[in-house]
Amino acid sequence: MLATVRLNSEMEEILTSITERFHKKKSDVIREAIRFYADELNKNQKTRMQKAMDKTAKSDFTEYKTLEESLNDGL
Repeated sequence: MLATVRLNSEMEEILTSITERFHKKKSDVIREAIRFYADELNKNQKTRMQKAMDKTAKSDFTEYKTLEESLNDGL
């Protein structure tokens, strides 16, 4: 796939600086940036999901303990 990217002068300078520093093609740097961004989004989503699961598990355990205490009271 061929894609065209428009950059303002600041972004162009940053891209040029990176390509010169690491001796890479601009297209390679852009591809790596897209991959990095996608990976970060996935990590963020996994972290949020893990936090939600932990919160749910804690809430479920609290409910379980409350139920268990009620059953032990003979009610």
